[in-house]
Amino acid sequence: MGFDVSPEAYTRYMGRYAEPLAEIFVAFAGVSAGDAVLDVGCGPGALTARLLSTGGKVAAIDPSQTFVDAARERFPDVEVSLGRAEELPYATATFGAALAQLVVHFMADPVAGLAQMARVTRPGGVVAACVWDGPTGALAPFWDAVHTIDPDAQDEALLSGAHQGHLTELFGDAGLREVAEDGIRVDVVHPTFEEWWEPYTFGVGPAGDYVQNLDDDGRSRLESVARERLGDGPFTVPATAWAARGTV
Repeated sequence: MGFDVSPEAYTRYMGRYAEPLAEIFVAFAGVSAGDAVLDVGCGPGALTARLLSTGGKVAAIDPSQTFVDAARERFPDVEVSLGRAEELPYATATFGAALAQLVVHFMADPVAGLAQMARVTRPGGVVAACVWDGPTGALAPFWDAVHTIDPDAQDEALLSGAHQGHLTELFGDAGLREVAEDGIRVDVVHPTFEEWWEPYTFGVGPAGDYVQNLDDDGRSRLESVARERLGDGPFTVPATAWAARGTV
């Protein structure tokens, strides 16, 4: 899956949604100043930045060396480690909270990843995660255009946590208590169609993989269909995510 990309490419592709989402997600998780928090699957650092702005004591981890290097450069005072959610290299009960933004649906084993997040969180602490809703998330306009041309294309709607209630199920299977789930939303204004479209050509994630696997005619056709649906801009993409939190 296409996440072996530059931090700049990822930020242009997903950071425009992840940064405003982080503000709402941190408030949903209930993280406050002074909390020791682990950012699981930190990427280039959208959630890390928001946690730091609240006064949290943050550690971060990601499976991409490129993203780890970028996060270390951006946050020199944060311990950023290389590793997977399913094998967190921290002692039991190290943190007051563990958060994963837009990560659970790409975990090889979501239950194991969430269980690891619970293991490294102190009793009474919080584990929280959020995932874009399949039909109404940030990538919905792209996949809607794809399905106009290719109705059978596999989108991201069936990934873990991408529909209401699935995060709650995963949290329960991971042993978390008092699980609460809700929809959270950001509205992102795109000044031009080109600003929205170009990052899809960078090869990031399943959508980027889809574009890169098209030939030139296929890409041009998809771009044309998307432009017809969205217009030249400006336009707003309303992006809904499912967010869940549970107690260890």
